[in-house]
Amino acid sequence: MLYRAFLGLVDRLPLPSLRTQRLIALAVILSQAGISVTGAIVRVTASGLGCPTWPQCFPGSFTPVGVSEVPVLHQTVEFGNRLLTFVVTLCAALIVLAVVRARRRKEVLVYAWLMPGGTVVQAIIGGITVRTGLLWWTVAVHLLASMVMVWLAVVLYAKIGQPDDGIDTVQVPAPLRWLTALSGVALAGVLIAGTLVTAAGPHAGDKSIDRPVARLEVEIVTLVHLHSQLLIGYLALLIGLAFGLYAVGITPAIRKRLFVLLGIVLSQALVGVVQYFTDVPAALVAIHVGGAAACTAATAALWASLRTRETVEAPAVSAAAAH
Repeated sequence: MLYRAFLGLVDRLPLPSLRTQRLIALAVILSQAGISVTGAIVRVTASGLGCPTWPQCFPGSFTPVGVSEVPVLHQTVEFGNRLLTFVVTLCAALIVLAVVRARRRKEVLVYAWLMPGGTVVQAIIGGITVRTGLLWWTVAVHLLASMVMVWLAVVLYAKIGQPDDGIDTVQVPAPLRWLTALSGVALAGVLIAGTLVTAAGPHAGDKSIDRPVARLEVEIVTLVHLHSQLLIGYLALLIGLAFGLYAVGITPAIRKRLFVLLGIVLSQALVGVVQYFTDVPAALVAIHVGGAAACTAATAALWASLRTRETVEAPAVSAAAAH
């Protein structure tokens, strides 16, 4: 009953074109990836407790207030990150309205509804992170959840571009699709290890002497080696996948996504090496997090391109057959 009322309201909106739907879906991807980067900026500027409470910034105020205990810079950075949540929420709401108004197929609707749902979950995780004083594992979960949202947003973008009346088309053999899925699992391992490196590293998110942030008590060099070895495994899987895809023949779309992914992964590895030998400068941390989001998006785009929906035209009837 409520959903019917919702449909009645949505039907009052202009009918969005396919181009409009894809633009909104792109905005969803950029906002989900962007908030992970701004979150990294919060961490490296030690602004994690610039707003020490949640959902309010300070007790009794949703906006920063002039207190000597919290530097203005930290308040501004953390509050700015929180404001970006409204952009993420707006994009998530718009994509739901667009695909519902366009009466897209069920799987598109499901992925679209995951955007606002995931944003709410992210907000809750963010609140837990603040209330626990930036406990390292809550920060790690917060970033990993962002990567999941980036993956889902990219898949949503791909599905929106496919015709609702199309036929499911498998572009490559099943073993190669499983190998791509395995590379996604390897990427997850790389991301998890990366959050552990950060948890043991120099950027705790806050430098308060009175309330020191609890850190992961593991030798960081050990975690760096774990992170790098998993990255090598991930890259090795992608290289093997590339040879397999070329062996069976691939479409230009898959080839383009494969090369983009390999380029991003290699660039991300280079950033990681530079970070290690330059004592993890703050700017490179934000770039590295952005690279992680890019790797996630590119892997998801490759995965989505291996099984698509295609419009199949009916065979033309010859003139002789018609008579």
